[in-house]
Order: sequence, then C-alpha cells, then structure tokens
Amino acid sequence: MSPAQLSVIFFLELFVIIATCRFVGWLARRFLGQPQVVGEMMAGVVLGPSLLGLFAPSLQATIFPPEARGVLYVAAQLGVGLYMFLVGLGFRSDEFRTRIMSAGVVSLSGIAAPFLVAILMTPWLMGHPGLFAPQLTVMQATLFLGACISITAFPMLARIIHERGLSDSPLGMLALAAGAIDDAGAWIILAIVLATFGDGPLVVVKAVSGASIFALVVLWLGPRLLAPLGRRLERTGTLGELELAIALGLFMLAAFTMDWVGMHAVFGGFLLGVAMPKGRFSDTLRHQLEPFTVIVLLPCFFTFSGLNTQLFLVSDSSLVFVSLAILAASILAKGGACWAAARLTGQDGRTALGIGALMNARGLMELIIINIGLQRGLVGPTFFAILVVMTILTTLMAAPLFELVQGRQPHGRQGLTTGLGAPHAGPHENGS
Repeated sequence: MSPAQLSVIFFLELFVIIATCRFVGWLARRFLGQPQVVGEMMAGVVLGPSLLGLFAPSLQATIFPPEARGVLYVAAQLGVGLYMFLVGLGFRSDEFRTRIMSAGVVSLSGIAAPFLVAILMTPWLMGHPGLFAPQLTVMQATLFLGACISITAFPMLARIIHERGLSDSPLGMLALAAGAIDDAGAWIILAIVLATFGDGPLVVVKAVSGASIFALVVLWLGPRLLAPLGRRLERTGTLGELELAIALGLFMLAAFTMDWVGMHAVFGGFLLGVAMPKGRFSDTLRHQLEPFTVIVLLPCFFTFSGLNTQLFLVSDSSLVFVSLAILAASILAKGGACWAAARLTGQDGRTALGIGALMNARGLMELIIINIGLQRGLVGPTFFAILVVMTILTTLMAAPLFELVQGRQPHGRQGLTTGLGAPHAGPHENGS
C-alpha cells in the first residue's frame, strides 16, 4: 500500500477503534461492573479474528489490512508509553520509599511462586506436541512459562487504581510499586530466554545493565535537572509550548532508550514521569496529555493485541483441560502468593486481598510477552491461544474480586489523580 492509502486506512481504523472501545467499555461498565480499561481490552479482541474476523472476515480485512499493521503498532506503542508516563507523573516516590520493603517482598513472592509452578508443569506441557517449539529445552520452556505466569498487567493495574482514586492510598502505592518491580523482573527473564534461544548473552547484558543505568540516571539526576521546569511554571502560571515540547521530547527519548536496550517503552515513560516535577507542573502536564492519550492512542494498543488473538484455536477437550490447569495454577501462584506476602509484611486483610486481586491480572503486558514468544518461535499458535485465554480470564477477574474485598466505589469521575490526594476530572467523567 502507498503512504496515501495507509493514511486513508489509518483514519478509518482510528474511527472504528474509538467507537468500538467507547461502546464496549460502556457495556462493560454498565452491565458487567468492569472498569473502562477492561472493556477496551475486550473491544480489541472483538475487532480481531476471534469475533469480527470470524463472522465478517472481508470487513475485518478491509478495515485492518496486514499492510497497515505497522502503522497501528507504532500508534499502540506511543499510546501505552504515554499512558505510563502519565501514571509516573502521579507516582509519589516518597510513598514508594516507605513501602519499598513490602513491595519487594510482594513482588518477589509473585515471581517465585509462578516459577515453582512452571517447574512442576513444564515437563507435562512439553508432552503435548505443538505447545512449545521442538528445539526448546526444558529450562528455556520453564523460564518462558514462569515469566508468562508471573507478569502483571501494570498499565491496567495502574488504570484501575487511578479510576478509583486510590493512587494516594497505601494499597494503590504498594500495588503500583510491586507491579513495576514484578514486570521489570519478568522482562529481564524474557531477555534471558531470548539470549539462550539464539540472541546471545549480550542481549541479557544489554537489557539488565542498560535498564539499571537508565533508572539510576533518571531517578537520581532527573528531579534535579527537571526542577527548573516546575519553577518556571510557578512563575508564569501556565505550561508553555517550550515546556511541553521538552517534556514530550524527553519522553520519546526515554521510550527509545528502553526499547533499544531490550526492555519496553512503558518503563522509560514511567520512570521519566516519576522524575518530573510534582505539584502544579505534573498536574497541568497530565491535564493536557491525558484526554488524547486515553481516548485515541491507548485503545490502539488494545486493538493491535486483539488482532493477534485467535481464541477459537482452543477447542479440543485436551486443550481445554490444559487451559483450565494453567488458569488454576496461575491464579493460585500469583494472586495467592501476593496476598500471603502482603499479609506477612503487615498489611490488613482487605488490603492484602486487594493487592492479590490486582497483581493476578495479566492484561496486555502478558499479550506483549506471548506475542514475542510466538514471533520468535518459542511457542506454537495453540499454546499462544491457551495463554491468551488465561490472560483474559485473570484480567476479567481483577475488578470484581477487587470490588468484592474493597467495596464498590464510584468510578468514572476520577480521571488520573494528582498523586497528592485530590483527583482532577478526566476523560472518564460522565461515564465516558
């Protein structure tokens, strides 16, 4: 397709994506009690081969031709990266420091237990032809499965917390901190698997050392170097084009750096957001960036992942049993371990259960990992579909279980909270 044709298709895709995500999100909120973000994830699957492509393949191919996937992928990465930048703007590093011990214990438990399950289940799974690549060793398969079970839906976890105005609560800060540590560990493990599968040890060295250096530089020097932006806003009272350009330019550079070293753009955006000046600067910047990010760009991320999901592959009875076994083991290993760790670190029962429910959701961070596994030949399409089923079900469980233990709170008027207490109205207002 020519650039002009790609442009025409892209605008049509954006219209379909926005309309479908808002409608399915409204249905999920109205009839299922799910947050907007879960409805958007479901909308992505609806637009993919699992529903639209199954019943109207010609229409689906017309709206989402393979030649246009690259453009949609870029928009998807920009959306999820910018969203995590917004989350970082509201992240209270002082609260994180006071809870780093608890977050570390919760995160370590949420990684160790899934890997124990992976060690026990991998030999059995490798006895089913077509799940793992034939050349994959037991160790490689165990590491990959452990990473899949241990991953947390960090963007989704953050959005659920923010939609409910809990970003300044002990539960919200502990869950965000544990989720960040958890996902960073999972990406490092994935880098190890890819290195042992043929990419070479330099991939691991580059990912671990590059991400560590980046985090140290941004979190240590960043607040000092970026402080003048906050002071300038305090003097002028407005966020000028120069300040906005600097913030967005630095975001692009941070996202590039994390992608280049082998991690993911979301971590670059999140860490930069944490380093940005807090208070009026972060509130104003978030107010300007949030509407376009959550209404237009972020749904592209959900849709792109949904286009790679083929749920109808899981139809054989033996595969259904494998799916149920992985689902049960994943819930017990991840949610159960995080709940137990939170209790051991002094959290009350309701907070511990809430953390377990949120950490058990895997969302599209899981879809990113298993898509990489499929593209690199680590797993086959059948096992990919099984892991998608586990991903969707554990994600759908998160909000109902969270509200069951925390109580239903009005959501839809919070937007992204300031991270300092009071939320400001965002695009979720009036049930949008």
